[in-house]
Amino acid sequence: MRPSSPITRLVALGLAAGLALTGCAGAPDATPGSSPSESQAPFHVSLTNCGVPLTLDAPPARAVALNQGVIEEVLSVGAAGQLAGTAYLDDAIAEHLEAAYATVPVLAEQYPTREAFLQATPDFALASYNSAFGEKGVGSREELAASGIGTYIDPFGCPNVADRPAATFENVWTGIGEVGAIFGRDAEATALIEAQRTRLASLRADRAGDGLRVVWWDGGDTAPSVGGAGGGPALVLDAVGATNVFADQPKAWASVSWEQVVAADPDVIVTVDASWDPAEQKRAHLQADPVLQNLRAVREGRIVTVAFSQSTPGVGLIDGARSLAEQLERLPA
Repeated sequence: MRPSSPITRLVALGLAAGLALTGCAGAPDATPGSSPSESQAPFHVSLTNCGVPLTLDAPPARAVALNQGVIEEVLSVGAAGQLAGTAYLDDAIAEHLEAAYATVPVLAEQYPTREAFLQATPDFALASYNSAFGEKGVGSREELAASGIGTYIDPFGCPNVADRPAATFENVWTGIGEVGAIFGRDAEATALIEAQRTRLASLRADRAGDGLRVVWWDGGDTAPSVGGAGGGPALVLDAVGATNVFADQPKAWASVSWEQVVAADPDVIVTVDASWDPAEQKRAHLQADPVLQNLRAVREGRIVTVAFSQSTPGVGLIDGARSLAEQLERLPA
């Protein structure tokens, strides 16, 4: 579970241990549509992120977002003007964020080298996964802190499993609120969260997946990786009222056998679409395999697709639920 350390907005200067940073680069110019909310009020944010204390006395002005999840969160709270660069998309950026995304330099297709990262003169770095600060990333959180660069990891990607929150929409929204606070965009984050609450309530009322037993296939040809009870797929399936065939698997993802899938003979198969593992290849595998092609979902064309970025806990998860609901409604009876 997430540590009990809520975000605090303080007028007085605070202090924190470990990797806490103060005096992060100043806020951007106050131009229409780009200035942080509450820009005239004293700014101070203090929170604990993945067990690491973080203190900011000004919102980032030149942040780098290192995975699609955090890229879309920053863009969604209106902070594109506070980004110096982005890197590492899993699939296509959300359509409603394309224009904002196009205004920010792309540093690399995957993680940039440390040199390329530093050339962007960042004052902050965000990531969806700890790997961004690992051996193949831009440097450890400790190293970046020593250079005056603050860091933040999406709570669902904390390296220590004990620091990760339970997979709930409430915890997704807590993460969005943290990003909004970091960038001085509290009002924008609050509005976004309330809009998502409304959308989720509508999805739950419609129950497009009512009565449908679903296998959520993330990847793996020999031993399929499927959505379990503890992650984004479970939240999406619950939102549309569908039954997760592998809800007995407690973690976010589980490695199962094709024999288990065949025994379940699901009504629908969700294929996850990612740049490194396209849904089209998964569909082709299902249709070509002499055993799997006899599954009801395959025979009757009841295979649907959800983008990887909309299958992990984050700002795009509600879009994944809406996409799934719309596809289920179009399936043959």
